Amino acid sequence: MPRTRRAPVPPWKETPQRALVRQALAACPGFVSAQLLHIRMVSAGAAVGLSTVYRTLAVLAAAGLADVIRDDSGERLYRHRPGTDHRHYLICRRCGHSLVVESDPVEHWAQRIAAQSGFTDVHHTVELVGICAACTGEPNDGET
Repeated sequence: MPRTRRAPVPPWKETPQRALVRQALAACPGFVSAQLLHIRMVSAGAAVGLSTVYRTLAVLAAAGLADVIRDDSGERLYRHRPGTDHRHYLICRRCGHSLVVESDPVEHWAQRIAAQSGFTDVHHTVELVGICAACTGEPNDGET
């Protein structure tokens, strides 16, 4: 089965400000907007501009070093990607809690569709949203 190819990744050159943004993103427990990340960084004393945060997050995502989703209003939210593997998440639309979900079936489906259609350089976006057990007040069968 042919693998789908990703677009070329721009080279990641770590500058001092990019390092600050990458480290700040890695310190966030979940997905975060560029604006909120910037506010956190400035509050912690970092001298970094909002445009630098936006540009750096875009490069991190293109380099496979950050995951990107969109919230209900369409704003991009970013999360540090600890490895190079492509991930999918189940995200609570109330509190933002996110879980990595097993995505092999989606990956295989995308590869099959690409092969059957003759398309190349196929990308996909899958976002699963719902309301977590903590927000609904219901017990989670997956937790012990």
